[in-house]
Amino acid sequence: MPADAYYGAQTQRSIDNFRIAEDINKMPKEIIRAFAYLKKAAALTNVDAGVLPKEKCDLIGQVCQEILEGKLDEYFPLVVWQTGSGTQSNMNVNEVIAFRAHVLHGGKLTDKEKFLHPNDDVNKSQSSNDTFPTAMHIAAYKILAEKRYPALNRSGIHYWTRAKLLCR
Repeated sequence: MPADAYYGAQTQRSIDNFRIAEDINKMPKEIIRAFAYLKKAAALTNVDAGVLPKEKCDLIGQVCQEILEGKLDEYFPLVVWQTGSGTQSNMNVNEVIAFRAHVLHGGKLTDKEKFLHPNDDVNKSQSSNDTFPTAMHIAAYKILAEKRYPALNRSGIHYWTRAKLLCR
């Protein structure tokens, strides 16, 4: 595992175990960014539920914003070929958030104990069986809302009119 990587053992295991067309089958950035929305929302919910300190929530939110801005793209090296529940991608995101937040909090990547734990703080009882499909839905919605619908509008046919025509 690279010493300067914001990911940990779970991500490295996936890199090692799924060496399939690594140059062309990367997990889409839209999915990674969708995970950032999801993880930030979960952190805010966990603060409201009283199970996550606000300081940790704020750090999670800060790192999620960096992910959304594409500042951490290099730390999401996984391919689409992984277990069906997307556990590896979920853990990759958890590790990047926890490790980057630890550094923002003043720690070092080489510290054995981190301020945030990928499972205990970032994942916080989330199941990959739920997070991965949710991330896919968020990504699909954003692609439709930000790319497809505006393109249909530019074509001169309002997208709802187009949808009605297509669904006959």
